[in-house]
Amino acid sequence: MGQRFIHILNGPNLDLLGVREPDIYGRQTLADVETACLRELDGSGVGLIFRQTNAEHEMVEWLHQARVGAFGVVINPAAFSYAGYPVLDALKMCDCPIIEVHISNIHKRDEEWRSRSIMSRSVTAMLSGMGIDGYALAVRHLLQIDERKAA
Repeated sequence: MGQRFIHILNGPNLDLLGVREPDIYGRQTLADVETACLRELDGSGVGLIFRQTNAEHEMVEWLHQARVGAFGVVINPAAFSYAGYPVLDALKMCDCPIIEVHISNIHKRDEEWRSRSIMSRSVTAMLSGMGIDGYALAVRHLLQIDERKAA
């Protein structure tokens, strides 16, 4: 078996992280997120595939690629969280642990619809409101899941 990868997949508007509503999402960028995740993986032998899209069909394709053999998936579905049923269906087909990450605490947001992620019904765990730290914590958790399986 070759190197296994954690797929970190980011949804709509996260390409503007650091610029978009910094009072909610902070000033750090996706490049900062990727750096933190790579740091977490250092020495683990697990690779990283890090992507962002504003297109639902592209997210579905990436989940199909991760479906079999991925070490794990960390997904920030962003706005797909609320009506992205094709993304939800693709998540259900993945045979690896899946961690849903949200930078803001979606349960504390003013808009009630933001507190109900449809993705949660198909993920292993969810981190919400930890800023970009949630991504590195999700990567760490995936590594720990694998360590427990090996023990």
